[in-house]
Amino acid sequence: MAKFIVPKEIFHGLGSIENLKELKGSKAVVVIGGNSVKKNGVLEKTQNLLSDAGIKSAVFGGVEADPSIETVLKGAEVFTQEQPDIIIGLGGCSAIDAAKAMWIYYEYPESKLEELAAPFSVKPLRNKAYFVAIPSTSGTGTEVTGLSVITDRQKGTKYPIVSHELTPDVAFVDGELCASMPVNVTANTGLDALSHAVEAYVSNIADRYNDYLAKGSIELVFNNLKTAVEEPNNLEARQSMHDASCMAGMAFTNVWLGIVHSMSHQIGGTFHVPHGCGNAILMPNVIRFNSKATGKYSDLAAALGKSTAEEFAQEISDLRASAGVAGSLRECGIEEKEWEAKLNTLVENALKDPCTLFNPRKPVFEEIKAIYQACYDGTVIDF
Repeated sequence: MAKFIVPKEIFHGLGSIENLKELKGSKAVVVIGGNSVKKNGVLEKTQNLLSDAGIKSAVFGGVEADPSIETVLKGAEVFTQEQPDIIIGLGGCSAIDAAKAMWIYYEYPESKLEELAAPFSVKPLRNKAYFVAIPSTSGTGTEVTGLSVITDRQKGTKYPIVSHELTPDVAFVDGELCASMPVNVTANTGLDALSHAVEAYVSNIADRYNDYLAKGSIELVFNNLKTAVEEPNNLEARQSMHDASCMAGMAFTNVWLGIVHSMSHQIGGTFHVPHGCGNAILMPNVIRFNSKATGKYSDLAAALGKSTAEEFAQEISDLRASAGVAGSLRECGIEEKEWEAKLNTLVENALKDPCTLFNPRKPVFEEIKAIYQACYDGTVIDF
């Protein structure tokens, strides 16, 4: 038996944010990152639509990239002061992920991050508020997933909080909100969406519901990412990438991810490499490693007119290059001495990451280390 969990409502398509007027409640706290949603008018529009629905709103801003537990706790304090019955994550993945974690601490103030990182340890939510997600980047699919990634900066570790309790109640997938995304963010987040779809498709608990969503997402990314990067005002390409991200999110939240993410979480937490960039660098060599345990990469290759896992890995490398994303971790500015000093810790933490449980091939220490090193050097590894 399998179970498929997605938000109760997903409004999608250009202009779909107008449906925000249908929300029911009395008070919302809107969690945002920096100033981008202020500058492009999305925050103002959101608050105006809430007002039209008779809902008062307050804003918690300043969520950083790779949101920290300190920021989460500050946000939870604001929630306690404001007592919202609606929590809205607005903006990029960091804002929405942080809002999800703030929601936990709002309802369970005694929570501890390391305990929450144990798979499916989040207690039942919606005792005080329900959750609305409005993404303005097309990558993580966090608007439909039961996942929040929070960083402990003192330890240099990202903690994925995995629970269907975190699946938003309502999601708005409106490509118009992405029109102001910078080129590098468009590229990185688009490749992030691709990594979600690929890892969901080969998950060791994959099923046909999620397979078709994942494969459809992969086709959308290959057909639209280059256009979205080169023509930022092409709203049809923007909506297609937003849909691809959401579809990949629906797939992976039900069958989870693999070692691309286990390894990328550590690179982001330690070296602050953008998550989508890290995923894109890791994907080809992880495909080569996993292809010894699954034939499903050939299915994905066939959708692109190819036939083998190796050809599919090369297609991803080519797409990454065409989007202007780095081809090795060394190119991301990681000094060799620092890399060597921290490599073993990266491996140890990747093996402990919950995503490793769902990888189609069970890795050991030396295999993860070999993948890391090849991706640092930008070389192809043969497993």
